[in-house]
Amino acid sequence: MRDVTIGQYYPSNSIVHRADPRFKLVILILYIVTVFFCESFFSFGVMTVFVLVTILLSRVPFLKVLKGLKIIIVIVLITTLLMMIFYSDTSSKPLAEWGIFHIYLNGIYASIKLAWRLLLLVMMPTVLTLTSTPTELCDGLESLLSPLKKIRFPVHELALIMSIALRLIPTLIEETDKIMNAQKARGAAFESRNPFKKIKAMLPVLIPLFVSSFRRADDLADAMDSRCYRGAKGRTRMKKLRCHVGDVLALLFWCAVTVFILFLKYNWLGWGFVTVLGL
Repeated sequence: MRDVTIGQYYPSNSIVHRADPRFKLVILILYIVTVFFCESFFSFGVMTVFVLVTILLSRVPFLKVLKGLKIIIVIVLITTLLMMIFYSDTSSKPLAEWGIFHIYLNGIYASIKLAWRLLLLVMMPTVLTLTSTPTELCDGLESLLSPLKKIRFPVHELALIMSIALRLIPTLIEETDKIMNAQKARGAAFESRNPFKKIKAMLPVLIPLFVSSFRRADDLADAMDSRCYRGAKGRTRMKKLRCHVGDVLALLFWCAVTVFILFLKYNWLGWGFVTVLGL
């Protein structure tokens, strides 16, 4: 459970840490959209290079970012295997056959691209949470959604929920470790190779965790009431958000990357070398 990095802030003084959270959120949305438009190995490689450069600029240890991938590596492997087995390609002969299962070369390529896409979709949000505090993300989201206040959309409440959720993730992880250690001392079979025994052993962990979560929620509600919290009206921020030239340049750069990936996919001008790169 300690490998979960979402919600954990890594303090540093990098340019990524100092960037405006509003721009970081917009760039993240733009990045996710761009990843879904990647179709060729070249475009995936381009996005991977930019992700690695972002990690270097953030001064976050690369191993810490990789820890965030452990929580989805099993999902990625299972999804890739299923994609490879059930992929159908009538235009070519299968490389291998086992009864109703067929493995095609294009199926292998599609499986690799799917796994690559899933890993990219996890890495950048992990970098965002490692380089931004929950308060910064809350203020940035509230500022971006502020036009919705005109139609009485609860922008502040939504941002507050996100902030509380991010803050409680490390706390719940620590609480889960304590409960699991206590259950191990009572003979729980967490290390068993039998999946049914593992699932059965998790039940004594989930129930105390739910009870602890509801208790923390009640304590938080009482603390907010004792401090006379009554919503966003009249509230001010300790730190005001200010954008800099670097934030605007970073946004323009990612807009250019998005246009480049779209150009690789659709090749509007019909250039031959773009067609080769887009394969």
